[in-house]
Amino acid sequence: MKFIESKAGLAGESVKILVHEVGQGKPVVFISGWPLSHEMWEYQFNELPKHGIRCIGYDRRGFGRSDKPWDGYDYTTLAGDLKAVIDELDLHDVILVGFSMGGGEVVRYLSHYGSSRISKVVLISTVLPYMLQSDNNPDGVPGDLFDGFVADVEKDRPKFLSGFAKDFYGNTLLHNAVSDEIMLWHAMLALQASSRATSQCIRSFSSTDFREEVTRLDVPVLIIHGEADKTVPIKASSNRTAELLPGAEYIVYESAPHGLFITHKERLNENLIQFINQEVVTVSNPYADITD
Repeated sequence: MKFIESKAGLAGESVKILVHEVGQGKPVVFISGWPLSHEMWEYQFNELPKHGIRCIGYDRRGFGRSDKPWDGYDYTTLAGDLKAVIDELDLHDVILVGFSMGGGEVVRYLSHYGSSRISKVVLISTVLPYMLQSDNNPDGVPGDLFDGFVADVEKDRPKFLSGFAKDFYGNTLLHNAVSDEIMLWHAMLALQASSRATSQCIRSFSSTDFREEVTRLDVPVLIIHGEADKTVPIKASSNRTAELLPGAEYIVYESAPHGLFITHKERLNENLIQFINQEVVTVSNPYADITD
């Protein structure tokens, strides 16, 4: 593990970002979901290096063991942190894998910095293309729900995160998709974040409109989403992203919840290995117009 320095914020404040990597081969950068850290990818990092894949993860600012500044939780700054990681490690032909909130960093990075260093993209259970319900986005999620999330985080963050995790993995009174120990591990990872980062990132992933940026992706894209996702409903997210990217490969996991990186880890690993190692096919996207 190492720390790299990012000055992506508007004020130019230096923020230390923790980076962890294992394996050798094709570089794959994993962007974690809210409210977790890079450690959420444990089951991927334990398997993918066996298949010639270099797995690189980092803790989003405000989460895990990265610095926890007061500001800088907008997607432009967060994508700047991703760029700092890619630049510091001097990565090329990178595959970006974004989960949930992390899909936004993937798209914002590509729209701001282009795809010269990026070869492929994987979007898993992401908040793309636009979560917030509005007049021109009637199928989105009502803003009152996100306001409630922020209020609950500020009132009793551990209690809110504990309840949130149940839907995250699909645990119910009659069926536990993951063990109590996994739930405890999830809580430990989530509580490493600052309260400020936790609430501010809710604002970012709920209100950032990526619809136009998504249409400009010019690299091969794999979209994966769980049909039973209650955290990021598939109809409001990946179904629409797939419509905006007709050339993308789209895989729906039947009965899978949001946290499919654990509940369906074997299938996810298999899909990732196949997509990462397959030969790149040039993408023709009439909407793509990405500039540096």
